[in-house]
Amino acid sequence: MAPSSYFALFDIPPAFDLDLAALGDRYRALAKDTHPDRYADTDDATRRQAVQRSASLNEAYQVLKTPALRAHHLLALQGRAMDLEATIQDPEFLMQQLAWREELEALQEAVDLSGISAFKKRLYNTQQDLAEAFSACWQDAAQSAKAERLIRRMQFLDKLSQQVRQLEERLDD
Repeated sequence: MAPSSYFALFDIPPAFDLDLAALGDRYRALAKDTHPDRYADTDDATRRQAVQRSASLNEAYQVLKTPALRAHHLLALQGRAMDLEATIQDPEFLMQQLAWREELEALQEAVDLSGISAFKKRLYNTQQDLAEAFSACWQDAAQSAKAERLIRRMQFLDKLSQQVRQLEERLDD
């Protein structure tokens, strides 16, 4: 699916700040209408199209509901594509990453569930701060480097948050 169609698919204007509840409602309504099971009694071509529409809708929803992916998508819509796998040239943030990883490792070794919970809350607050910063600068082409740096930071925090959730699940068992 072409990146320019993600917002159009949901009939919403391109924006970073989205009403995620409304997006979810719209997704469920569209998913119901495009679900391949609704086309089970049709010809092969129609069924394939239904599967493709459903897959495209799922992909678009995942991108739009995830701040880092939505941010990257918005820059791509403006022709400001960036390499998501590029090495981060952000020494200050790299040092912060090391500190977070060391802290998380210590919390894991101590099996400190309350400490992990507090760590997770701090990560969430940092993610919110990054989202606010991106929201304030993404439309300004002069701040392109800052917007890209914020996206890379958001991506790292998404991965770290996922690791924290996995750790909580392992320790809760």
